[in-house]
Formats: sequence, C-alpha cells, structure tokens
Amino acid sequence: MIKILFICHGNICRSPMAQFVLQQMVDTNGLTGRFHIDSAATSTEEIGNGIHHGTMSIFKQYNIPCTGHRARQMTKRDYGLYDYLIGMDDANIRNMVRIAGGDPEGKIHKLLEYAGSSRAIADPWYTGAFDVTYGDVLEGCEALFKYLLSKE
Repeated sequence: MIKILFICHGNICRSPMAQFVLQQMVDTNGLTGRFHIDSAATSTEEIGNGIHHGTMSIFKQYNIPCTGHRARQMTKRDYGLYDYLIGMDDANIRNMVRIAGGDPEGKIHKLLEYAGSSRAIADPWYTGAFDVTYGDVLEGCEALFKYLLSKE
C-alpha cells in the first residue's frame, strides 16, 4: 500500500483539497485498496476544525466526495508512516523538514514538482482564489497519480 500525506499550513484548505482530489482519482480507477491518503498541518491553529467553506464549495462544484475531515498537525512519527509527504509551498517544506527532524529518505516534496514545476500552490485562505488553488492542486495530483502508477 502506498501511503501519502499532503501537508499545508492549517490543514483546512490546500492539503484536504489535494487529499480528496487524489482519493477521487484513486477510487475512480478502482485502486482504493492500494493507497492510503491523508492530510495534516504544519501549524496548530486549526487543529480540530473542518474543511474551509471555500474548499467545500470547490468539492460541491466538482462532485468530489469528502467526509470526516478534521485538521491535525503533522508529527515526527508521520515521517516513518508515510511513503510521500507532500507540501504546497516552500514554507510548508521547511516546516515539514523541521517537524520530521530532516528528510534522510527524500520523502518530502512540493506537489507541483510532480508536474515539473517549482512554483508554490497559493494559500486560498489569503488569496480567496479557491478556483485557482483547485486548478494547481488538480494539476499536481494528476501528475502525482501518473508518477505513482509508473512506480508500480
């Protein structure tokens, strides 16, 4: 089983968006049992909160199922539990490496790296542009999904 943890600052916008977008791709392709996909935050400020209403609006617009999500913080233990720890921007990556105590196995990446880009996925909490964030998340998840299938 391939285990993927998406990480952003608060775990209410970008990382759950990526989690449920990729989960839908996996489920649609009949691969549910081959992947475990979750998400987490680098900060503590949203712990226990549900998905932001802007992200929920995107899910409704694109018929992306999501259930039971509550924000949680990434832990050092997560580094050992997951095969891929995927952040959305450079600040996420720095904080993920700090929380994990390094990245000796090279598991930490930015999502858009899989699409051949070094750019960040903007935080819609600040931009309000959830549609733009969704486009970037979709691009990254499609590329990640292709990458993962090529590794099997």
